[in-house]
Amino acid sequence: MAQSTPEAGSGGGLAGAGQGATVPVPSAAGSGPISHAIFRLARLHRMFAGQLLRRIGLHPGQELVMMHLWELGPQRQADLVRLMDSDAATMTRTVRRLEQAGFVRRRPCATDRRASLIEPTAASHALRREVEQVWAQLEDLVAADLDARGRADALHTLERLEYNLVRAAADPAACPTDTQTRPAG
Repeated sequence: MAQSTPEAGSGGGLAGAGQGATVPVPSAAGSGPISHAIFRLARLHRMFAGQLLRRIGLHPGQELVMMHLWELGPQRQADLVRLMDSDAATMTRTVRRLEQAGFVRRRPCATDRRASLIEPTAASHALRREVEQVWAQLEDLVAADLDARGRADALHTLERLEYNLVRAAADPAACPTDTQTRPAG
């Protein structure tokens, strides 16, 4: 499957392994080259995911909600917020859109009268194979020139970076507050 590459702001073609950024790196980002690379990678990944998911009637992030529902069964919306590390407003919009598309339905929760359970519909189960194919295509795009060892190394590095951020989020002392980072004046 041929994919187009983003042209706006590409600064030329896509760079190969070790060839540097595909867009100019501002000098202000010079002290954070890994963070800038993560930003660029996340932006491109989301763009390609959006293109692939649009073909099956989903927006990025909706497939992740569906994956959790397929795997775990019906969930309270608050549990989906926690699972997805999301916020209530975003999850409400996501569930509403999935419900309008016919992929989920709400039913009362037997143990909590204030809550409802979000459950996948039969239509969503037909969508599962397509979501799995989209994720396989996305993986092939991302890791196109990596062998099995390169893929394992990339995954290990990404997991380590995620672990570092999770650890920092759990330790308030690790991230200075706004008042600590702003110049006095």
